[in-house]
Amino acid sequence: MKLSARNMLNGTVKEIKKGAVAAQVKIDIGGGNVITSTVTVDAVEELGLEVGKPVKTIIKASEVILGVD
Repeated sequence: MKLSARNMLNGTVKEIKKGAVAAQVKIDIGGGNVITSTVTVDAVEELGLEVGKPVKTIIKASEVILGVD
């Protein structure tokens, strides 16, 4: 995966809270730091996100985007 964004952090899914449409995904990026991203429930399913899965957090402006290989 190649992206133009330069603020990219590796992490591991720590927790997923699904609502009717949106989900909060907590990502452990190490050192006691956790980033929370709000994505659609469809995105969680399409990316196959689950607790323990490694992900990349891509930060652009005020948004956090998740990516997997």
